[in-house]
Amino acid sequence: MSILSGKNVLLGVTAGIAAYKAAFLVRLLIKKGANVKVVMTPSAKDFVTPLTLSTLSKNEVLSSFTNEEDENAQWNNHVELGLWADLFVIAPATANTLSKMANGTSNNLLLATYLSAKCPVYFAPAMDLDMHKHPSTTETFNKLNSFGNIQIPAEEGELASGLTGKGRMAEPEHIVSFLEKDIQNKSPLHGKKVLITAGPTYEAIDPVRFIGNHSSGKMGYAIAETAAKLGAEVVLVSGPVSLSLNHSLVEVISVTSAEEMYQAARNHFASCDIAILSAAVADYRPKDVASEKIKKNDATLTIQLEKTQDILKSLGEIKEHQFLTGFALETQNELENAKSKLKKKNLDLIVLNSLKDKGAGFKADTNKVTLIDKHNKVEAFAVKPKTEVANDILQYIIQQIDA
Repeated sequence: MSILSGKNVLLGVTAGIAAYKAAFLVRLLIKKGANVKVVMTPSAKDFVTPLTLSTLSKNEVLSSFTNEEDENAQWNNHVELGLWADLFVIAPATANTLSKMANGTSNNLLLATYLSAKCPVYFAPAMDLDMHKHPSTTETFNKLNSFGNIQIPAEEGELASGLTGKGRMAEPEHIVSFLEKDIQNKSPLHGKKVLITAGPTYEAIDPVRFIGNHSSGKMGYAIAETAAKLGAEVVLVSGPVSLSLNHSLVEVISVTSAEEMYQAARNHFASCDIAILSAAVADYRPKDVASEKIKKNDATLTIQLEKTQDILKSLGEIKEHQFLTGFALETQNELENAKSKLKKKNLDLIVLNSLKDKGAGFKADTNKVTLIDKHNKVEAFAVKPKTEVANDILQYIIQQIDA
């Protein structure tokens, strides 16, 4: 999964021969999991058809403020387009359009959208080499850069004029790579390593039976995916779950027992900056594990249990620079028990859930949490999808480590 996954990408296409590459760019962005909408200058339609781009993006392509063929159609709102986008990529960006952008000219839908955009704006110049090196073009580049726009440098090669030099629009795969690297480098968790545990542990009774719990791992997986989207390098130590996570920044380590999770967490804790232990680890395990399946001979069966390693406490004892977060699932005296666990285990933050809260707990797609930090500051959140809860937790941690 790319850091572009789930991003709303608005692609602006202007009237240059490189406009044909917009089709390849749309396809690559869609493959990366982005949502893509396309806005064209009217003249760009002479180089690539809106039908091609709408088919690839699965969205209507816009090039004017109104649909002239339908007098009852609503106008195309450039402000809404600008607000929808997480990033606006203008590729190809001709000298004509770039000059208008630099000087605030707004004589088509693309330029009006540019002037309304609240998101980062990237532009990939495409022009002949003499146009590219002309002083007025250099001045345009400098002006756009000063506005905070981000230039995707033109490349060298054969140009439409037959000359060879700098001015070719960057290849679509290079544009996508540029976007990924730039977004990642500016992400709040870029350069941070995050250790996350998720899911249940299974403690064997015999080769076919185990002691476990109902944890689905959804909360931990949501935290791992969100942390990666925020630019972190993530190590996810996962108990047995039916979930999967495919992201270039996430390493998944699958374990079964509490002991295996303990060893994996200890192995990676020293190198991490943030540790979030959301797994529902078994507190006890059978002292003796039968090597063969236990036969159902007697009316009762006695199993002697012993404590498992307390992973959270063990990490709290060796914590140095790490920001350590634990979870507390309580059914009574919730706040008091969570505060006690926070202190005993030397945590920086504890996430409290209660099984009494509707929409919280195991298996659900939603959760309701209360965050308590080491200064006993308490912040309660409403019931939300676990993806949003994950973001709330990580944003809270980011604020703490940046403070």
